[in-house]
Amino acid sequence: MKRRDFTASVAFGALMGPVAFGARADVPKLQEVPSLADKVKSGALPPIDKRVPQEPSVVESFYGGEGPGKNGGECTMLIAAARDTRLMTLYANARLIVYDDTFKLHPDILASYEAKDGREFTLKLRPGHKWSDGHPFTTEDFRYYWEDIANNKELSSGGPSLELLVHGQPPKVDIIDELTIRYTWDKPNPYFIESQARANPLWLFRPAHYLKKFHIKYTPLEEIAKHAKGGQKPNWVQVHRSLDVMYNNNNPDLPSLNPWVLTTPSPAQRFVFERNAYYYRIDGKGQQLPYMDRVIFTMAAANLVPAKAGLGEADLQCRYLNMRDYTFLRKSAKTSGVDVRLWEEGSGSQLALYPNLNAKDEGWRALMRDVRFRRALSLAIDRDELNQVIYLGLAKASNNTIMPRSPLFKPEYATKWATHDVKQANKLLDEVGLNKRNELGFRVLPDGRQATIVVEHQSEEASDTDSLSLMVDHLKKVGIKLLFKPQSLNNFRLRAFSGEAIMTAYAGITTAVPTVDTSPKEFAPTMQGGLQWPRWGMFIESKGKQGEKCDMKEAAQLLDYLEEWEQSADPAVRRKAWDRMLEVNMEQVFSIGTVNGILQPIVVSPKMRNVPKQGYYAWDPGGYIGLYKPDTFWYSS
Repeated sequence: MKRRDFTASVAFGALMGPVAFGARADVPKLQEVPSLADKVKSGALPPIDKRVPQEPSVVESFYGGEGPGKNGGECTMLIAAARDTRLMTLYANARLIVYDDTFKLHPDILASYEAKDGREFTLKLRPGHKWSDGHPFTTEDFRYYWEDIANNKELSSGGPSLELLVHGQPPKVDIIDELTIRYTWDKPNPYFIESQARANPLWLFRPAHYLKKFHIKYTPLEEIAKHAKGGQKPNWVQVHRSLDVMYNNNNPDLPSLNPWVLTTPSPAQRFVFERNAYYYRIDGKGQQLPYMDRVIFTMAAANLVPAKAGLGEADLQCRYLNMRDYTFLRKSAKTSGVDVRLWEEGSGSQLALYPNLNAKDEGWRALMRDVRFRRALSLAIDRDELNQVIYLGLAKASNNTIMPRSPLFKPEYATKWATHDVKQANKLLDEVGLNKRNELGFRVLPDGRQATIVVEHQSEEASDTDSLSLMVDHLKKVGIKLLFKPQSLNNFRLRAFSGEAIMTAYAGITTAVPTVDTSPKEFAPTMQGGLQWPRWGMFIESKGKQGEKCDMKEAAQLLDYLEEWEQSADPAVRRKAWDRMLEVNMEQVFSIGTVNGILQPIVVSPKMRNVPKQGYYAWDPGGYIGLYKPDTFWYSS
């Protein structure tokens, strides 16, 4: 599935009342991990009761229904690039706070947290919790991040992340003791708690004992310079940044809290992740997780991954697979024995069109801002044909909106202005002034130009190109010529953000299954990555220093509704704000969705246990398979 990796993170709100979240107090009797027994016996590792926190996270429910399992075994997955080591960060899903499969938030790395009035947050660590190298994990790791990274002008020239600023003001950070830290703002911060549960979270901590060795405050430059790459001048900032890679997960020396820890430096054809002997989760029988001793990422060409997975060369595979591979995978499964499961992808639309309301071209900008024009384009698209031809009839025709899994969903959100109605589309186009056609049958703009829309995209998905090809035919029937132009990601960004592109095609909204406490930020012009209003979003993100102030009433309304949501802790008020924003987006057709509910193939070895038969597959929230806790997957002999 595609995602908006160039957008600002979409935010989900924290509960704003004085609510505390914590783990169970009783701990099952711990059992030593068989594969670690010899190291414990030799003294190379302390026994399990000295490795696991005194208050571990006890896992008692298993999403696949085949638990508790047993320790041992390994899992092979296929990757296509060395940068895919970051997938382990997603799959591990070790976060201060995590989502469950109903998208409710729970403490995870944290023993507990308390949210008071939406502006004061007290985080409590687990006593005895250690990094993967055995060093204690304490609030010193939080202090180091806050004082020595976030507020260090050289490492963070822009200062703390936006999620840590409320009306431009940072929090007061109090280290209560080695296990307790408090963040306090004068006004509510509805994004703080959620920011910890994202696929790419706002990391509030770092392994201070390791990174201090590369920080000029703690270590002489000549010592740090020894770690500079060959030929580079000694620059402590570059060294520190190159080693501080918690998300990218490509530094084998960086201590981790993940279930499996990288042991292989790049470049390599095979990246081995060994079990973290100090991991903080156990099951109800007292077995330390993860169940599997290691996970191996094996390099393969992206186009060969489906064939290799179908032949059983991967124990668990989702990356680099899509529905066009499904038929082949099912056939291969008959001989290899693998199980091919289908999970629902989480995106408002597999592919959406984004009319650029900030286009530089005045003629096109005026048309893009006319709701009749946007509605006409949407009505011209035959989504049922797209579904049948491209997605084997397994998707659902829909606007670019939230999905039925969400408690906020209403059927009209998916269908309004999204039926196929050529007659009404033609009528609307006539009404906006495009009532003349040239000798080729295409409509003519008021300035005499042919109505040719160039849709710019950067997708490498064959299904997206096929969908755009079908839409060329759909729009031709209403007198609009559609061309699509692939771009590199950098060009795509530059042309969209500058207004050179009049329309773009990209994945749909990522806030696909919100609850009332999920922020509706993505549905308002708040981010430069909002392709329908990039310059308005840039204005908000830069606090008025760049971009343009929103000057369109209907879009500006969304900012007012968002503020209502942000300022209230009342579920009824928040629900009303959500409803209004979804209704405005539905009526205004700020983006044009196609289909959603695409199914994602998951290839599972017959020996792999506890992998859900059905699931939700999304970048955020969830981290793809991370939502279902792969540390609880186990291998049967």
